[in-house]
Amino acid sequence: MVSSTPHRPTRPEPEETEMTVDRQVPELSVIPAQQIGAPAAQKLPPAVCGILALGLVMSLVGSTMADDLAGLPHTRDDLSGKDRKRVERVVEPTTTFEAAEKFEAKQGGAGTSTKMVNRDSLSHFNANLTFKEEETFKLGNALFRKLWVSSPSSTLASDGLGPLFNARACQSCHIKDGRGHPPEGAADATSMFLRLARPARTDEERHALESYLAASLPDPVYGGQMQDLAVPGLKSEGRMVIDYEEQLVSLDDGTVVSLRKPSYSVADLGYGPLDPETTLSARMTPPMTGMGLIEAIHPADILVHADPDDRDGDGVSGRVALARDPATGDIAIGRFGWKAQNATVRQQSSTAFAGDIGISTPDVPAGHGDCMPSQTECMELPVGIQLDLGDSEAPDPVLELVTFYSQNLAVPARRGVDDAQVLAGKQVFYSLGCTSCHVPKYVTSRKAANPAHRFQLIWPYSDFLLHDMGEGLADGQQVGIADGTEWRTPPLWGTGLTEIVNDHTFFLHDGRARNLTEAILWHGGEAQNARDGFAGLEQADRDALVAFLNSL
Repeated sequence: MVSSTPHRPTRPEPEETEMTVDRQVPELSVIPAQQIGAPAAQKLPPAVCGILALGLVMSLVGSTMADDLAGLPHTRDDLSGKDRKRVERVVEPTTTFEAAEKFEAKQGGAGTSTKMVNRDSLSHFNANLTFKEEETFKLGNALFRKLWVSSPSSTLASDGLGPLFNARACQSCHIKDGRGHPPEGAADATSMFLRLARPARTDEERHALESYLAASLPDPVYGGQMQDLAVPGLKSEGRMVIDYEEQLVSLDDGTVVSLRKPSYSVADLGYGPLDPETTLSARMTPPMTGMGLIEAIHPADILVHADPDDRDGDGVSGRVALARDPATGDIAIGRFGWKAQNATVRQQSSTAFAGDIGISTPDVPAGHGDCMPSQTECMELPVGIQLDLGDSEAPDPVLELVTFYSQNLAVPARRGVDDAQVLAGKQVFYSLGCTSCHVPKYVTSRKAANPAHRFQLIWPYSDFLLHDMGEGLADGQQVGIADGTEWRTPPLWGTGLTEIVNDHTFFLHDGRARNLTEAILWHGGEAQNARDGFAGLEQADRDALVAFLNSL
């Protein structure tokens, strides 16, 4: 594949505080595929199978979370003393709001996309990729858009769909690489599904949760998520039903805002009743912006913001999520997913392949996807593994390409960064204490796997920690170490392009918020003070805050 751009101009030398590196072409690594026998795979969710394949279940001893945290780097071991001081100066929160900060417009560092704002604004590759990497990105994009088919089929490299599934392609859920939306009709649930989970009942299950072998435990019949689609000849699992209750909220200036509180149920259950202890939690597809840069944040820079015991007394007590990488078995900081249950982009990709499409990978080698043993018809259907191509339906080359694509979707440049209303809104954002969780900026690790992500000044506006968001947003599910009221702080970059890219303004994990004002008013728990502060603002200040968020 040849780029249509014949020449790329040389970048100017960076100023003092811009973080850049020399470019090298990374080779795509190939990790040997892992296999697992059916009996073990039947006991826990598909996402656990890769871990079981590494033979870790019986070898793990009872380490505590404190022990696991202690094993992570708590200082920037990638920096010299000079660089450490430089980075500390650069990421220091601003105290002046008369003008934009240096490099603030390039919120994704040197890889920031400055292309025209349109529906493709979240689909561009990092601007600092080499031509060779652009080719890799485009190959990954093709696989991301690929429509999988059921087995057996004449298209051998594309079969393996399901047998139960929510979508046929990654792009079907991640529409234009942006934000999903709640279903608007019976056949429109592609970019939102119901997560199923229940409490642990056995020592093995408790051990799996405590050792990060499982993020959650599945319904005995329906598995870890409700699949509303199935291959021909097989019944789907059910159909999500949402009922909304409108709740009126009065702001201090007399403005009345209507919030909609959702409740969920399942119609047309195909395999009998759900377990009485199974809970339902809606999950809307999050945007894929800047995932590789998030992965490149040094662990110490996330750990430093954790304050689980609220030692500073500010009412905010973020906790670090921990997850076990199925590719290596290592414990790492959870950074991805609504409850930070996945440590790497590759893990996020492999679990989505398994749960959403029913495609096995070396890390999650469950050929029947989320099918459970009691779903005998599903378990008896053929899988799409072609041994001449690999030991899974999406072997390492496929998973690596999709991962590379996901890691290198560019962060869009800010719009109106010097606008007076935007700057006023930024000051409101800081004064309300929003930056306690939505940490503005980081400088990524010099040891990041991809040179394009190394030593970049980025502005994601997140601490990537778990926070208690109150009963209003609680879903009652434990996912990883996150309990039913805890959610990961989502990064805010790209927020203002939601309507342009996805033709809607639905926010939060289940899309209940129809605009940013509603999203803010749903904040509770640790964010209650910030929410109440917003409710007490004058209309002009609320509008300024929303303008700031829309500039990200």
